Amino acid sequence: MSVLLCLTGQILAHDLLNFSFLTHLSSVSVQVFVNEVNTHREQVLALEKAGSQLRFASLKQDVVLIKNLLLSVQARWDKLVQRSLDRGRHLDEARKRAKQFHEAWRKLTDWLEEAEKRLDSELEISNEPDKIKVQLAKHKEFQKALGSKQPVYDTTVRSGKAMRDKAQLPADTQKLDHLVGEVRDKWDTVCGKSVERQHKLEEALLFSGQFAEALQALVDWLYRVEPQLAEDQPVHGDLDLVSNLMDSHKAFQKELGKRTSSVQALKRSARELMETGRDDTAWVKVQLQELSNRWDTVCALSVTKQTRLQQALKQAEEFRTAVQVLLEWLSEAEQTLRFRGVLPEEAETLQALLHTHRDFMGTVEEKRADVNKAAGMGEGILTMCHADSITTIKHWITIIRARFEEVLTWAKQHEQRLETALTEVLNNANLLEELLSWLQWAETTLVQRDTEPLPQDIPQLKTLITEHQMFMEEMTRKQPDVDKVTKTYKRKPAEPPSSLAERRGRTNIITSQSMMMVSGGNPRLNQLCARWQQVWLLALDRQRKLNDALDRLEELKEFANFDFDVWRKKYMRWMNHKKSRVMDFFRRIDKDQDGKITRQEFIDGILASKFPTSKLEMTAVADIFDRDGDGLLTRSCIVAAFVKKNIWTLQT
Repeated sequence: MSVLLCLTGQILAHDLLNFSFLTHLSSVSVQVFVNEVNTHREQVLALEKAGSQLRFASLKQDVVLIKNLLLSVQARWDKLVQRSLDRGRHLDEARKRAKQFHEAWRKLTDWLEEAEKRLDSELEISNEPDKIKVQLAKHKEFQKALGSKQPVYDTTVRSGKAMRDKAQLPADTQKLDHLVGEVRDKWDTVCGKSVERQHKLEEALLFSGQFAEALQALVDWLYRVEPQLAEDQPVHGDLDLVSNLMDSHKAFQKELGKRTSSVQALKRSARELMETGRDDTAWVKVQLQELSNRWDTVCALSVTKQTRLQQALKQAEEFRTAVQVLLEWLSEAEQTLRFRGVLPEEAETLQALLHTHRDFMGTVEEKRADVNKAAGMGEGILTMCHADSITTIKHWITIIRARFEEVLTWAKQHEQRLETALTEVLNNANLLEELLSWLQWAETTLVQRDTEPLPQDIPQLKTLITEHQMFMEEMTRKQPDVDKVTKTYKRKPAEPPSSLAERRGRTNIITSQSMMMVSGGNPRLNQLCARWQQVWLLALDRQRKLNDALDRLEELKEFANFDFDVWRKKYMRWMNHKKSRVMDFFRRIDKDQDGKITRQEFIDGILASKFPTSKLEMTAVADIFDRDGDGLLTRSCIVAAFVKKNIWTLQT
């Protein structure tokens, strides 16, 4: 028997050691992973540095993309680091709990094995009353020691059950079930053997003729257990505690049943003593009556406690079921609220989501009654709760209330988010219609104005330019509204036409916002972008036409007072400043060196030389040089024109 116990203890210790070792090994693995994560910190910092440098050298539309990518990497990095730290902390806590359970389990099983060996070694009961009394006194001391181990046993079993409930691997669950079951079997075995030895000692004391001592021992036991069965002793609490109390009471009822034979034997001995007519018959009768009263009281209290425990067990099961149902629903609600995703841009979809969410809000409000009911059940248990279960019941009440309020807060925030998004979408829809209406008016107005002939009077033309500038400013003021309407849509840039991009040496580029095209989505938005681009192009085209017309009128005004002599002097001063000769200019244009150039070659050559003149003036100069009107300018024609003015000395 002792060899079997030793082997069983070694096997269980080996299983528990493996469980603790695996927990420690997991903790070490996580620490290795944390160290590996830390080795990549320099890469993340280098990536942030490179991204910051790249942002300064990138286009505006690329800066946002780079920034978002860096934020995404940083967020995922922080999440990875936090999860690794949390994992390490949880494993450390699990390792500590496993170590504490291992030590408590080992100490308790060692003590139970020693106690069982002691009970097995003390099977022999003496026939002498004095020795029986000594053995009974020693056994009472052992029972006190066994009773002092009851809290340790309850704590160890409760800790093992808690670890089993949190275990995720089937192997761990099986090992913990085996360990808890084994320590429970050992405890029941020792308690059973202790009760059996107590019963045998009392019977031996009775059979040895020590009626008074046997009677007193039984009465003392009844007086000792009666307070534990009193109705003012709380038996309510959480399900684990009530289950343990039920197990303890079942063990007590077994002990009570085993003592029934001792009570009957004492009563039989008492009647025999009274029939003999001894002097202490009256005392025996009183003691017998007291024994009967105490026994009946203890039996009645045992039945009452059994009923109270059954009621407490029912309440504990109802409370746990209510809490578990609420926690499952709260977990689903949290998952639903946490992973809502990006809100749609369609008003109909948002209204449907808002309607669905308001139904969900109604369900949440309905669950408030369940939360209050479960909390009321817990508070009802607290009014008559066992001291060891007060903290647990308060904890569950706090948990369900706090998580319900958290879900309710998240639900209200999401409802507000949906309402805000719906309001924004409706406002954007109204703004979209207003912009389309204005763009239709603007396009019609611009087309109509383009069909009207431009005035040939400079003041009137400047008035038109001022009016068009006011129109352009109004269009610029509407640019933020267009951006606001289209900001939530994916955009792609369109190339502005280069023919309208340059005028008089300056580049007027249409803003990138005005040239965005919305890909997919609302066709009205596509229409807005297309019309906005079209109106921009029409406005720029009209601005170009007005400016060109003004330039032409101003040139005509200046050309009305054109004087070739003034032009010639101006040109000669410019040539002298450049330290160049007219003949060199002529030879450079005359590619074939035949002494002739065309009017257009002459005009283009002067304009290409950056001399400050106009094409209109150059046409007039070419007319002077082209005397015969054949379109060719000869060196002799140019010489004749300049000799007439006495400014050319031909050098050959």
